[in-house]
Amino acid sequence: MDARTLLLERNSHGKLEGPAPEASQLDTLYRAALRAPDHKGLTPWRFVEIVGEGRARLGELCARAERARKPDVSEGKLDSIRQKALRAPLIIAVIAKVVDNAKVPRVEQVVSAGCAAHAMLYAAQLEGLGAMWRTGDFAHHPIVREGFGLSPVDELVGFLYIGHKTGRDKRLPVLDPADFIERWD
Repeated sequence: MDARTLLLERNSHGKLEGPAPEASQLDTLYRAALRAPDHKGLTPWRFVEIVGEGRARLGELCARAERARKPDVSEGKLDSIRQKALRAPLIIAVIAKVVDNAKVPRVEQVVSAGCAAHAMLYAAQLEGLGAMWRTGDFAHHPIVREGFGLSPVDELVGFLYIGHKTGRDKRLPVLDPADFIERWD
């Protein structure tokens, strides 16, 4: 796949199956992530691989967060939340591990981690894998943040669900760049 096609046709895939990516594929994903913009070389990214039973652990962590938020939540809803962590053979939690630096504000470090996640999505597609990025309310919930050992300034940027695609690619909307551009002359 050439770079132009990759850039213009990257697509999220919600239907993923095993097996989990091979070590060489994961190496490509991480090497792509480490090329994200990184002012002052702070490397403000951390990645947590969630596989096998770890996915059930993540599902349970999210279910605990939901019960804390809504004590009267139904068991059916909690089971649904638990199941979401099982929809891909691999989930990578992308974390902005923010460091105190007078020249690089927190927001820049969080965006850098987001760029790392974005690079991983492109690398997954290049490797013939399917992937999707989800963040959602649980990434910000204190129980989940504690489960990942985040400090108050860290940010769980999102969860990358990665596996092998099933089904067809979804149709991408046709957007006109002119609709998003403002020009200062």
